[in-house]
Amino acid sequence: MEKINVGLIGFGTVGVGVARALLQKSAQIERQVGARVVLKAICDNDLRRKRQRIKVNRKLLTGDVNRVIGNPDIDIVVELIGGIHPAKEFVLKAIKSGQHVVTANKALITEHGEEIFDAAKKAGVDIFYEASVGGGIPIIKALREGLVANEIDTILGIVNGTSNYILSSMAEEGLSFSDALAEAKKKGYAERNPALDIEGYDSAHKLAILTLLGFGKAVKVEDIYVEGILDISQNDIRYADEFGYAIKLLAIAKKRDNQIEVRVHPTLLSKEHLLANVNGVYNAIYLHGDMVGGTLFYGRGAGQAPAASSVVGDIIDLARNLRFNSVGRVPIYMKNKAIKKIRKIDDIEASYYIRISCIDKPGVLARVAGILGRHKISIASVGQKERRKARIVPVVMMTHEAKEKNMRQALEEIDRIAAIRRKTVAIRVER
Repeated sequence: MEKINVGLIGFGTVGVGVARALLQKSAQIERQVGARVVLKAICDNDLRRKRQRIKVNRKLLTGDVNRVIGNPDIDIVVELIGGIHPAKEFVLKAIKSGQHVVTANKALITEHGEEIFDAAKKAGVDIFYEASVGGGIPIIKALREGLVANEIDTILGIVNGTSNYILSSMAEEGLSFSDALAEAKKKGYAERNPALDIEGYDSAHKLAILTLLGFGKAVKVEDIYVEGILDISQNDIRYADEFGYAIKLLAIAKKRDNQIEVRVHPTLLSKEHLLANVNGVYNAIYLHGDMVGGTLFYGRGAGQAPAASSVVGDIIDLARNLRFNSVGRVPIYMKNKAIKKIRKIDDIEASYYIRISCIDKPGVLARVAGILGRHKISIASVGQKERRKARIVPVVMMTHEAKEKNMRQALEEIDRIAAIRRKTVAIRVER
C-alpha cells in the first residue's frame, strides 16, 4: 500500500492541530510509515468559522459526513467531535464499513468502549485512542505494549489539568479556591463551567479507561467513587504542608487478588512521592508493575499540540499496520476474567487527615478522641492551630490506617457535637 488516506471528522481546536501536522509533516510521516499518509477529507458542521494559522484546500472541506464514513477511498477515520452522540454512531458505522478509527473521545470510550472494541474485533479493524487520556502522554501505548510483561497492581493519576492548576496555585501563591479557579478561567485553563473538572468526573472517565487497559476490567463511571476539590481550603493546603504532604486530586485504581478499587478524590501525598511535585496544568500517571516496579509518565495533559501529537501518533501506528498488513497485531485490550468484584469505598482502608472546626473550650478534643476510638480509629498526631476565645478554631489530626466505613460513621457522630460548628473535613492519605 503506497498511499493511506485519512478522513477527519471534527475541525475544532484538536482537529486543526491534527490537520496542520498531517499537512506540514507529510514528508516526516512518510519516512515513519514507508507510505504516503494523505489527508483526504475534513468534515465539520461549521465550515464558516475562521481557523487560525491553517490553510487547507477547500476541496477537502465538507459538511457531509458520508464523504468520510463509508467512503471506500478513506482508510482511517479520525473522530474528534467529542460527546456520545452522534460520535458513537459515526464510529460504529465506520467500523462496519471496514474503516479503521482513531478517536480522542474519552466519554465515548468510557461509556461504550466494550461495544465499540468488540465491533472493531468482529470487523477486523483497529481502533486507537491515545489522546483520550493524558493529552500528549503515551500512557495507553505503554499499557497496551510497553508494560505487557507486567502485572499492574496500582495506577495513580493526576489526569485533570484544571484541578491540578487550582491546587498548585493555592499551594504556591496562597490563593483561595475561588481565586485560584478565577485565575484558571482567566488563563484559559478552566472552562466557563468547570464542574466536570473540579467535581472529579473528568478524572473518573480517564480512570475507567486506564483500569480497562491496566487490569482488563471494564468499569462504569457510576462504579467509581468520585469526590471533587470544592471543599479544599487554603487552611487544608497549609496544614498538609506542615505535616509534609501535598494535596492532589488523584485517580486511583488498585488490584488486590480478585478485586479492584477505583476512586477519585483529593489525596494527601508525601512530598517525597513522585506525583507530589507535579504542578500547574501538567498531568502524570504513576504505575506499579511486578517487574518494572514504580514508573512515572509525565507531560502536558491538554491543549491542541499535545492532543494532536497523540492523534497523529495513532494515525502513524495504524498506517504502519496497513502498510505491513498487520492489523490487529496489538489487541485493543485483554479481558481479565479473574477480577470478580469492584471493592466498595466503605471497605477500603487508609490513613486520614481530619480538620475539625470547633469552639475553643475544654473537653471537645477528648470527646472527639473518644468517638474515634470507639470506631477503631487511632490518632497518629493532633494539633490545635489557633487559640481565639469564643471563636471557631481548627483542630487538625492525622490518623493511622482505618476502614472507610468506620471513619464515615465517626465523622457523622463528631459533627453532631454541639461545639462542632462546621462540617468536618477528612482527606485520605496515599503512601
